[in-house]
Amino acid sequence: MAPRLTAPKRGFSPAEFERRLARAQTIMAQYQLDGLLLTTPHNIRYFTGFDSQFWESPTRPWFLVVPVTGLPIAVIPEIGAPEMALTWIKDIRTWPAPMPADDGLSLLAGVISALPRRHGRIGAELGREMTIRMPVIEFLALRERLPVEVTNGSPCIWDIRMVKTEAEVAHIHHICQIASDAYEALPGKVRIGDNEREACRRLRIDIAERGADATPFLPAISGPGGVPQIVCGPHDRTLVEGDILFLDTGSTYDGYFCDFDRNYAIGKVSDAARRAHEAVWDATEAGITAARPGNTTEDVWRTMAKIVQDAGSIGNNVGRLGHGLGLQLTEPPSHMPGDNTVIREGMVLTIEPGMEYAPGKMIVHEENVVITVEGARLLTKRAPRELPVIS
Repeated sequence: MAPRLTAPKRGFSPAEFERRLARAQTIMAQYQLDGLLLTTPHNIRYFTGFDSQFWESPTRPWFLVVPVTGLPIAVIPEIGAPEMALTWIKDIRTWPAPMPADDGLSLLAGVISALPRRHGRIGAELGREMTIRMPVIEFLALRERLPVEVTNGSPCIWDIRMVKTEAEVAHIHHICQIASDAYEALPGKVRIGDNEREACRRLRIDIAERGADATPFLPAISGPGGVPQIVCGPHDRTLVEGDILFLDTGSTYDGYFCDFDRNYAIGKVSDAARRAHEAVWDATEAGITAARPGNTTEDVWRTMAKIVQDAGSIGNNVGRLGHGLGLQLTEPPSHMPGDNTVIREGMVLTIEPGMEYAPGKMIVHEENVVITVEGARLLTKRAPRELPVIS
């Protein structure tokens, strides 16, 4: 059994949620919103701490109304009321879902209609990297019933969630350390002749034994000297001399994700592959240095892109060189041209340069950092510049 790290306490105090709400309401006022209508697990969990495996069932919608003044109101199926009552939320309205003829719609419309109105606008999850977790036809019907405009609240929501609290960072740091230790131990668990699925399974088991709650994301891809993509797999392909094995884990602790990869040399790999890995490692180092308060995400992208281009990159099908991280595997912002998000203290970011150094041979490297007043601080254990070897 792998040793377990000392874990942060699960859950968050009412004071933590009160601070989140106070900051959120300040931001909502800046966006001239009278409230937010939230329907997705991540946004509801951010404000309430409520979690349930029952999210896997799409039958019942769940709602949280966050007013610009006052406390959040949960409008949920009555089956979820006992667990919601264990959170800091006190105002819980329920209906006997599922009830297709009126699945909480009248109840929700009444709650929103009763909110104090100053701007006549409610923000919903309509924009960037957001979804509405209710039937679209019912959402459209809700809009028709309300005396206020339902507008795109996603920019406001991301402004709220993009900067993490100290408690959130502690959760992310913990899962990053768990995965880092499992990565370091992997060469002792995998051999030439194993296949991608076996390598992936052993890493997943080790991460779980070290204290992770789940590993929803764990692609494993191998190829001679590099890989053609980084989001699919594992497959039944056998690991042979000269391969690069790429693994990328999005594991969770108490709802919060890590997201970083590691590359391994299978026996002896080509000098070209080693040079490409070193170039991507150097680009990561430069990206970490560039991720400072006041710089933009495009600044970070430009810094890394120059290094891999100078090293002979012929492309990168990922489309960006890193992103935000938290309650979701990927969150805004993106390190890419045109995303000029100003980096702020408290953001948690992935630094993820990659390069295709020959057709079908790509190497990508990734670390997770939190932004402090001094600059980026690693949450992961830094990978070695030299490829670890599986023999």
